[in-house]
Amino acid sequence: MRPNKRNRVFGGEPVLGIANETDRRAFLRMAGLVGVGATLVAGGLGTGIASAATQPSGDAGDIEILNYALTLEYLEADFYAAGLKKNFVSGRELELITEITDHESAHVTSVTALIKQLGGTPVAKPAIKYPDSTFADKASFLKAASTFEEVGVTAYHGQVGLIKSPEVLGAGAAIAGVESRHAAVLAMLMGGNAFPAPIEKARTKEEVLAIVKPFLS
Repeated sequence: MRPNKRNRVFGGEPVLGIANETDRRAFLRMAGLVGVGATLVAGGLGTGIASAATQPSGDAGDIEILNYALTLEYLEADFYAAGLKKNFVSGRELELITEITDHESAHVTSVTALIKQLGGTPVAKPAIKYPDSTFADKASFLKAASTFEEVGVTAYHGQVGLIKSPEVLGAGAAIAGVESRHAAVLAMLMGGNAFPAPIEKARTKEEVLAIVKPFLS
């Protein structure tokens, strides 16, 4: 059973104040009317993307970067949804993993909407496959989750210098911040260091795709 969202917290502060899924869907529909930025509240993101959504069209390079980000978000959202079905976690761990799952789903929805608002075409969800070891046990699941989050953070950082629009840059930073929180939580669940370095790494698109290639059919 999924934990009650009204009572769950992430990073010490409530993330969702929505009582049930009906209210959540109603909230997202309402947010779509006032701008894609509001839809990011459920994912713990800031207002940077709201400004980007007001732009009539986006730079082709920025849209390509957003589609690259969307591909990674598709993968993360699918991974957590599949992992929850394995019932590896319970109690507080289940609450946290469920929260992360919701965040990744919100990222997919929000980045997709932003691409459309900027006049681009969102890429389709890729075919995803998982090596047998991915869900072998709880440890394997958490290790894969940690890898995905670390790769996600470094992927966003790797694109910082290539983004032209300040608004799109702000949106990417907002998502990267949430992904970094996820990485810290997963490190703690595994008994590792939640903040191993004072400065986050950055990876190029080629480096990131080489890491996630085994999961893409």
